[in-house]
Amino acid sequence: MNLGEDLSRLLSTYWSQFLLGLAGTLVLSIVGTGVGLFLGVFLALGKRWKVKDGDPIPLRVGKYAVRGLCVGYSAVIRGTPMMVQALLFKYGCMAMGLNWNNVLPGIDVFNGWMIAGLIVITLNTTAYMGEVVSSGLNGVDRGQEEGARSLGLSSSQALWSVILPQALRNAIPTIGNEWIVNIKDSSVLNVIGVAELYFAAYNAANDSYAFMASYLIIAAIYLILTLVSNLVLKLIGIKLEGKAIFGFRKRRVAV
Repeated sequence: MNLGEDLSRLLSTYWSQFLLGLAGTLVLSIVGTGVGLFLGVFLALGKRWKVKDGDPIPLRVGKYAVRGLCVGYSAVIRGTPMMVQALLFKYGCMAMGLNWNNVLPGIDVFNGWMIAGLIVITLNTTAYMGEVVSSGLNGVDRGQEEGARSLGLSSSQALWSVILPQALRNAIPTIGNEWIVNIKDSSVLNVIGVAELYFAAYNAANDSYAFMASYLIIAAIYLILTLVSNLVLKLIGIKLEGKAIFGFRKRRVAV
């Protein structure tokens, strides 16, 4: 058969597998990015936890330990590929007697290995989001904290109510880029049996022997996902800057 016939046959026969794989990829990228950002905030704060002169020795030791763990975690995760992390996680769990096949068995996509994949991609994303949040915090003017403290806010209140929101807003483009990276990098989780888009294409290609057509289909899907994601991020950026989207502005109603 030629390429056109292979594409038509694959889309008509395996369309449901591709849709399930697409759903798996979206769940992995969205949940991994969202939870990774949440945990990344605490990772960034842990790396920046300051030791004060008046701190008692146990508190000082605790702060140094937390900072060391956060720095070490970030270095190890960002210094190793996610595929290797996934394999280490899989075989580490098996060594402890945990087989993810036994978690949510019988479900096609959202099975135990999907949960394992979510854990891996979340832990991986956390390390990168920690760096993103740290950069965002460094970009906030120190006068913001001083102004918040002059208004009677405590250090923690100034951090959570004034500084951190500004840092996250400044970091939105980088956070969006991490989301797009996760859309594509989630494909490596097929090595532990996570049913995402690449996994669906691999199975369809093995069944039909139409390897070129199968991978062309998912290449097109990945491209569409990244293009749509970029458009969404641009619209969010325009909205945050207070500009009109597609040339439309809210009209003021005369009173």
